[in-house]
Amino acid sequence: MSQITETTHDPLKLWKNFSSLQDKNVDLISFFMKGALSLSLLASIIFFLYSAYSNQTPWLICPICDNNNNNGSEARIVHHHTSVDNPEKTNISHIVFGIGGSVISWQDRRHYSELWWKKNITRGFVWLDEKPDTWPATSPPYQVSEDTSSFKFTNTYGSRSAIRIARIVLESFKLGFDNVRWFVLGDDDTVFFVENLVEVLSRYDHNQMYYIGGNSESIEQDVIHSYDMAYGGGGIAISYPLVEQLVKLLDGCINRYADLYGSDERIGACMAEIGVPLTHELGFHQVDIRGDPYGLLAAHPVAPLISLHHLDSLKPILPAGNSLDSLRKLVGAYKMDPRRTLQQSFCYALDSKWSISVSWGYTVQIYPVLLTAKELRTPLQTFSTWRTWSDWPFSFNTRPMSAEPCERPVIFYLDHVDEVRPGKTRSFYKRYLGETGGDCELATYAPVLALQTVNVSSSKMDQEDWNLEGQRQCSEVVSQVDGVLQIGLRRCRSGETLTPP
Repeated sequence: MSQITETTHDPLKLWKNFSSLQDKNVDLISFFMKGALSLSLLASIIFFLYSAYSNQTPWLICPICDNNNNNGSEARIVHHHTSVDNPEKTNISHIVFGIGGSVISWQDRRHYSELWWKKNITRGFVWLDEKPDTWPATSPPYQVSEDTSSFKFTNTYGSRSAIRIARIVLESFKLGFDNVRWFVLGDDDTVFFVENLVEVLSRYDHNQMYYIGGNSESIEQDVIHSYDMAYGGGGIAISYPLVEQLVKLLDGCINRYADLYGSDERIGACMAEIGVPLTHELGFHQVDIRGDPYGLLAAHPVAPLISLHHLDSLKPILPAGNSLDSLRKLVGAYKMDPRRTLQQSFCYALDSKWSISVSWGYTVQIYPVLLTAKELRTPLQTFSTWRTWSDWPFSFNTRPMSAEPCERPVIFYLDHVDEVRPGKTRSFYKRYLGETGGDCELATYAPVLALQTVNVSSSKMDQEDWNLEGQRQCSEVVSQVDGVLQIGLRRCRSGETLTPP
């Protein structure tokens, strides 16, 4: 073997042999030039392929995925992440939902998820603590969470289930869904308004690391837990690249922050270690309030409605029916015009000196006095704080809801919505007697109390309406005939303001 190596691989001897044969010099030079060109071409191809595909993760080896895995999932999983070059706009197929639940809680709360889940369209699972005996055909599919008994938990007033719920994002990631841009987490009593969620997420570059959600409405909750985390009941949206980083340290975070209360708090702590701050979106609603949510919903911020939570702990949002019936009516209006749902508009009836506030798909308030836009946009405090049932503080301003009928607006609630022609709707609102504890007997209230219904006409909102820098839309009184007040909603004209006369 030493001889074969010496005679065939010694470059000096080869060169001497070639140099002694002058007529072969040209062939030798040509040989080396062709070899160099071939190597350059090969290197160029390798560099191009690496540049084109280096942002994808076709094979991901997750070092912690094989711990506590009772579902038999492989640690090496195929993940087809959408590349930067894919121009397709984000849609529902790009989102994987992880819903935290349990076998016991699902019996009473499943109707909330069934309101928004679309079979064979929405992707994801409800994550349970154990396998159920039966499973409703109308419910989303389920998975049983992995065993978390080995994790540390030192919080004295919370539940160990927070560990299991925190790991839903990790276990969802390990399932290897194709073409995922976002993981969205919520509770089994969270109601997502999916079309609006998709639209909001499509504004962000899913190839970057984003952690999106909202805070608690009750300051006491934010102080105890955190201002810098997305509250899980309102929904948490995490982009795929950030989840890739999160799953590498999540289990370690859970043990490091064993004293924390909730699953969302643990995820927020991990985000701090990664260094990605919370991006606030005003349409995510934890609804950490007690009592009547009317004031909060009637003065929704200028942002698409994305989620509602804790509805089974509150008074029904509409006076007719229970919590679920009321919510179904709101969702019915939402399906007619998703972008416009709960969007607030103001106008004034100049002859009557009325101030009118429309929260589309929910309520109309009429005041027989002129109020400023600043007053009208401020929620009436019909609720208390979540933890202590106190009158304050909240993460937004409120104005008092007086017990005196003559110091309150006359309130009309949603009855139904019709599509009068393609792209046009008319919503109908009526009073429910006895809701305000009696009517005001002042003469200024009499014309308002004489109204039977308020009808609101509008065009369906489109993407362009939200592209107009989030401006609140304008409205105007069209007519008042035979106890029916007609109002029209529209885009504000150039230079138009909501200034009272």
